[in-house]
Amino acid sequence: MRKCISTIVVRAKPGDRTKGLLQVGATVFPCALGRGGITVNKREGDGGTPLGPMRLLSGYFRRDHFAAGQTGLAMSAIAPDLGWCEVPDDRNYNRPVKIPYGASHERMKRDDRLYDACIVLDWNIRPRRRGRGSAIFFHLARPGFTPTQGCVAVTAQVMARLLPHLSSRTIMKVVR
Repeated sequence: MRKCISTIVVRAKPGDRTKGLLQVGATVFPCALGRGGITVNKREGDGGTPLGPMRLLSGYFRRDHFAAGQTGLAMSAIAPDLGWCEVPDDRNYNRPVKIPYGASHERMKRDDRLYDACIVLDWNIRPRRRGRGSAIFFHLARPGFTPTQGCVAVTAQVMARLLPHLSSRTIMKVVR
């Protein structure tokens, strides 16, 4: 039986609001944060990583690029037609959609491999509030930990190390 991680703490790296430190127990990993840094008043498109606790809900992975392995999270393989709606006025705002889709959406099967492993955080899921931000994920980082659109991102090696210990009881706390 693997020990489940109950809390992941994320904070900005001193001197760089778009890079962060992700702490699990006594172990600290580098991570990328949103281009807007950590924000209290999250808005759609602001690039901010929301301040506060977020539960890990479930995840997606690219079967051809990332082995999800054993985990306490419900994980689904990313199909070519999987998208995520980002239009506040759409009935499927901040939800997965099948593409092609009429409203603006993010394609989950990305060429840049950021979503090879992608965990959905419970930011603005229930209740969904229009314009408060969509698609806040815990996913893979670009080289150099360049900023995300508001997500928290780590290397594939760190994600593979953490994934076996994550569950729907895990809370990610973004703090200042």
